Amino acid sequence: MSTTEEFRRNSDNFCYRHPDRQSFVLCQRCMRTVCSECRTPAAVGVICPECMAQQRASQTPAQKKAQRRWASRPMAVVSSDRPRMTLGIIAVTGLVYIIGLIPGVGPLLSNLLAFNSFYVLPQAGLIQPWRLLTVALVHDGFFHVGLNMLALWFIGRSLEPLLGRARFLILYLIGALGGSVAVALLAPGVWTVGASGAIFALFGALLVIGRHIGADIRVIAILIGINFAWPFVLAGINAIGSGDFASSLAAVGISWQAHLGGLVTGAAIGFVYSRTRAPRQRGLQTGLLIGVTVALIALLAIPAAFYF
Repeated sequence: MSTTEEFRRNSDNFCYRHPDRQSFVLCQRCMRTVCSECRTPAAVGVICPECMAQQRASQTPAQKKAQRRWASRPMAVVSSDRPRMTLGIIAVTGLVYIIGLIPGVGPLLSNLLAFNSFYVLPQAGLIQPWRLLTVALVHDGFFHVGLNMLALWFIGRSLEPLLGRARFLILYLIGALGGSVAVALLAPGVWTVGASGAIFALFGALLVIGRHIGADIRVIAILIGINFAWPFVLAGINAIGSGDFASSLAAVGISWQAHLGGLVTGAAIGFVYSRTRAPRQRGLQTGLLIGVTVALIALLAIPAAFYF
């Protein structure tokens, strides 16, 4: 992967033990950048090999004895190459889909978890804000959930090791929120299901981060363009006979609004991640992520004021 000269000069972008490996993950103790091979998962974050060695050396005899008793491999360095958060999201989403196959349960889950802007409007009298996120858990059929989870796997296995599990999960959740907010703004009163908003957020973040590190993002951009344009292409084909493009687009059943909201949100978060890499900027990164979330929630005031 090619990188810009500015990116190569910044050692914070690369593992301190493997200068040729880029990473966004920092050791929670010394705050140095570490790659997937050099990480040891800790209670919060990860620890580099040197800090782990120091931690072992400082253990008391009682701690070492307890560790030998309860741990099958005391403080072993565990490779985090596997995108565990990605697999976890896929597992949870798949479990919800399987539960929904139980007779009588599927409609109940959809009614409880699907998103409609009606449920985030104060004047409606029935506020259920969890739907902004849980919409990513319910899908309309096997192919819907299968294609979304396949896309999540292909993107997550590259993006999660680069960002780390926590940042990846935050990106996914705020992306789902961004998709729901866009639906509330552009298609008020319309029911939506699926993780498309969160998936497009991963696309947007990957596009921005790839551009930041000087990678060739043309393939990513083409994939985003094809996926985003697909419902419009289908609507155009269907409208050839009827001549009603708007009705054909609605009949396609693909929420381009969620795609757009997720893509823009993911690009914004990718920009935040790219520009707040230094350890001293951790507080700034957290503040900006909170700011993006608050801004998205604030946008819900628009449909509340103008559409209903």
